Amino acid sequence: MSKQALPVADVSAPACCSPLTSEPLDAHRAVELARVFKALGDPVRLRLLSLIASHEGGEACVCELTGVFDLKGPTISHHLKVLKEAGLITGDRRGTWIYYRVSPRTLRMLGDVLTLDPADEPAGVPA
Repeated sequence: MSKQALPVADVSAPACCSPLTSEPLDAHRAVELARVFKALGDPVRLRLLSLIASHEGGEACVCELTGVFDLKGPTISHHLKVLKEAGLITGDRRGTWIYYRVSPRTLRMLGDVLTLDPADEPAGVPA
């Protein structure tokens, strides 16, 4: 896949979807989910998401995120942009700073698609 900017994830998609074990994904849904998982596939972005999600009040100022990494500001901004384009975070500007929050809807959707229905487990296979 090229390194061109990917379109913003469709955050109007249903907040939940069937687990992978219930029915096969259609091509459109697979592309949509792959975009989100690709954004999470980078350790810096995964840590950024975790830092934002676990921050007091559920939001973090970009000024509180840049000092955590041994990276320049523009690199952190790039990673935040990828997370935002994937629909994993939202942000709003307050004066000079941008405050980021995790999108519960997108995280819920990922959890729903990765949930294993106990009825789908083969008999005799440990959990």
